Amino acid sequence: MAKKSDTGIRPLHDKILVRRDDAETKTSSGIFLPESGKERPKTGTVQAVGDGALNTETGERIPLTVKKGDRVIFTSYAGTEIKLDGTDYLMMSEDDVLAVID
Repeated sequence: MAKKSDTGIRPLHDKILVRRDDAETKTSSGIFLPESGKERPKTGTVQAVGDGALNTETGERIPLTVKKGDRVIFTSYAGTEIKLDGTDYLMMSEDDVLAVID
């Protein structure tokens, strides 16, 4: 069973809640980027996970591979943006996660 996150949002089934990493404010050569020039990071930290997808043959839940606190890389257009208490999150399917950063 999924546990309630610190945010008060509990994802359902195979969904996860991710807080996207902050965008870089300057380039490696020291040039500051305007807001419109910042690339949206494709990495973030998992804040909460659902209880897993349903196996339709057995009726049991298939546990998720990622867990709360994992840093992940996800696809460019992954998830639905959610703003809660001034913080931006992404609600996405675990299928949108490409890798876990060790």
